[in-house]
Amino acid sequence: MAWTSADTRGARSVTDVVGGSDALSVTAAVGAVGACVKKLGPMLVTGEVTGFRGPNARSGHCYFEVKDDSSVMSVKVWKGIYAKSGVALKDGLQLEMWGSFDVYSGNGELSFIAKRISVAGEGPLQRQVEALRAKLKAEGLADPARKRPIPRFCTRVAVIGSISGEVIDDVKRTLLRRNKLVEIQVVGARIQGVGAPEDIIRALGIAAAARPDAILLVRGGGSYEELMTFSDESLCRAVAACPVPVITGIGHEPDWPIVDDVSDRRASTPTGAAESVAPALDEIVGSINTRRERLSRAMDVILEQHARAIGQQGLLMQRSMSSRISHESLRVESLASRRCLSDPMTIVSDRETSLLQVEQRLLDALPRSLERKGRELDSLAGRLSGVGPRIVRPYEARVGSLAATLDALSPLKVLGRGYAIARDSDGHVVTNASALAPGDAVSVRLGEGSFEASVTGVSK
Repeated sequence: MAWTSADTRGARSVTDVVGGSDALSVTAAVGAVGACVKKLGPMLVTGEVTGFRGPNARSGHCYFEVKDDSSVMSVKVWKGIYAKSGVALKDGLQLEMWGSFDVYSGNGELSFIAKRISVAGEGPLQRQVEALRAKLKAEGLADPARKRPIPRFCTRVAVIGSISGEVIDDVKRTLLRRNKLVEIQVVGARIQGVGAPEDIIRALGIAAAARPDAILLVRGGGSYEELMTFSDESLCRAVAACPVPVITGIGHEPDWPIVDDVSDRRASTPTGAAESVAPALDEIVGSINTRRERLSRAMDVILEQHARAIGQQGLLMQRSMSSRISHESLRVESLASRRCLSDPMTIVSDRETSLLQVEQRLLDALPRSLERKGRELDSLAGRLSGVGPRIVRPYEARVGSLAATLDALSPLKVLGRGYAIARDSDGHVVTNASALAPGDAVSVRLGEGSFEASVTGVSK
């Protein structure tokens, strides 16, 4: 193989490299591989986008990987190519690319340089994740109303992450820098690979048992496949059921695993998660000072309002009391001008005079009243003397007739003709001689007088 341009400075052909025994410099080795790769020419490649991080903030170029079931390769799409494509690159997108491989001489990285890109569809892994996301959302696990409130100032924080990485240290430094009063509990867990979801669930149980104010579940980024641990259904359900608020800070801003949906707060990075639970002391002091000033101003306004109200009430009370005192003063003066108060003896003298006048009127009226009553009695007596005989006369004849009848029916009349009435010792009239026996005492009533006798014999 002939030498190429500066990309292969000091490098020999691939045949020379393979067959020769001399050692190559790194530049020569990279140049030889690059020359070999370029001989492959352009090709059409399809795969699923993962680890998308673009466009780059400064250059506008896009850097990501595409994968299938067995392999992953690095891809670069320059700014102009991406702008003309009309494709919105994202993880899980099934992409069809026309381009060729190239080796970057700076680090020997093999990349596929895409000259044309188009959408081929979503990858099966992405479809699986989105189906689970929709399922958990339908169950209400992502509903904001379900999520637990997070204290504004957390004093005890548990951090779950990989002990071997630098993420835990970054979180601890952030918490200590912002607020040294925060107590930190670190619970290590595997964050990718087989058994990682179960290990994180175990760590959640340990952290929740310590009853911190919040739990930080963090990871320092990774490819789409590496972040699949945080889209595991059992882990997502464990986070939603955790009795302590869980804050996730996984990867970078574009990364959004399903656990971010069900957590109580989602931060774009682990550092952001730490900052969200530990406001800086100077911010707290500033907030307290601001609130104190607002409270002071509010109290001044309230006191001023109450002072005005009290002043108005004082004026009203003063006017009311003045009016009341004036009214009572007039009343007292009116009472003081009365004779009974200026000369109390007038009450007795006035009553005495009144009684004497009444006595005199009685003495003057009594003879006239007696004279009038006498004349009325004389008139009544004259009327009664004339009326009495007229009233009695009809009854005199009736009484005479009744008296004659009584006289005719009187037993005394019979006795006057020679008959007598005999009574036994009990006073009963004896009408039958058989009721008597010799020796019985009897009383005999005659027409005039009566006598006592003793029975000497009985004739039946």
